[in-house]
Amino acid sequence: MPTTKFLLPEDRIPTTWYNVVADLPKPLPPMLHPGTREPITEADLEPLFPPELIKQELSTETEIDIPGAVLDVYRQWRPAPLIRARRLEKALDTPARIYFKYEGVSPAGSHKPNTAIPQAYYNKQAGVEKLTTETGAGQWGSSLSLACSYFGLECEVYMVKVSYQQKPYRRGLMETFGASVAASPSELTEVGRAALAADPNATGSLGLAISEAIEAALSSGGRAKYALGSVLNHVLMHQTIIGQEAILQMELAEDYPDIVIGAAGGGSNFGGLALPFLREQLGGGRSVRAIAVEPSSCPTLTQGSYDYDFGDTAGLTPLSLMHTLGHDFVPPSIHAGGLRYHGMAPIISALKESDLLEARAVPQTACFEAGVQFARSEGIVPAPESTHAVRVAIDEALACRESGEAKSILFTLSGHGHFDMQAYIDYFAGKLQD
Repeated sequence: MPTTKFLLPEDRIPTTWYNVVADLPKPLPPMLHPGTREPITEADLEPLFPPELIKQELSTETEIDIPGAVLDVYRQWRPAPLIRARRLEKALDTPARIYFKYEGVSPAGSHKPNTAIPQAYYNKQAGVEKLTTETGAGQWGSSLSLACSYFGLECEVYMVKVSYQQKPYRRGLMETFGASVAASPSELTEVGRAALAADPNATGSLGLAISEAIEAALSSGGRAKYALGSVLNHVLMHQTIIGQEAILQMELAEDYPDIVIGAAGGGSNFGGLALPFLREQLGGGRSVRAIAVEPSSCPTLTQGSYDYDFGDTAGLTPLSLMHTLGHDFVPPSIHAGGLRYHGMAPIISALKESDLLEARAVPQTACFEAGVQFARSEGIVPAPESTHAVRVAIDEALACRESGEAKSILFTLSGHGHFDMQAYIDYFAGKLQD
């Protein structure tokens, strides 16, 4: 019987994170202070992050050791399975070999705990009492809430209002893990109150929720720090455990991907899979086509400018050189709330500028169509964000059917959609628009 699931033993969990900054063709441009426009220093970041995360953010070392306490938590669900989608291959009648790295096995149901756990750990080690954050679809908020419960930290989440309304079960999960959750824009911060004064019906954005979370941290009297679930260098680095495991699992499958695919909002999910494979390529090893997939309603990589911009709406964050639609951009209220962000990680943006990755924008109805086909073939309902990767994986497999090429395709199924079923209900009812 052919093997479908490729599992690593627990003792093969990677013990270091990979830092692609050390291997980029050109040095990564520095972040700039929002006031002086000078390159930021460690001291500039101290109000927001604990010392160890600041060091990781600015590090040019190739590998960073994963603390034992973090590995102990990872072992709850890692190594995550690599699965060959044989039923999907058959349904598509394609010669392509389709694999997916399934991150929905984590307690929060997505890839986000890969960075939430170390962020909570390092903050706890630094004596921080509380973390503030934003969340779009709720996967990041759920993950940080979980991590804070593990390490005894308070957690305050600002959830983009449209997702707060669309996804009550994500909100309930965060509250179950002990977090307080506010719809953003909220009355809890000056930034939120100003947004509501300008538009009482504002649906919110990740940029605005970030501004609220940062304001809450800065006004806490030193009790709180801020945590971000994507975009920053240290976040992408923590996620590389996905691709490092996948390389070992592809060896078990006696295969190697021609194409790696991931959904991209801020870049952590895509980067987590693709960066370790690009490491092989940058080191003179086998090359891959790396495809970052974003929603056509928020086409940061495909239509955004490559420029310095703020990571939040109010301009409280450092400026980063990245692909951006503008920090005041408010995307449409699509169900893939985790991809509704105006900017892309500087690392991913730099790789795009160096032609080391491709970007593709896809509409949400085509994504849900792919998600349904995947669910009916493989039995896993993808999160709306993950359907973007599924869509392009199917498209590439269909291209192989036309060309007769038996390519190997690998994508990240970044999370399950069990808390997102209203989105599928709306799709079946014909309520979703592109």
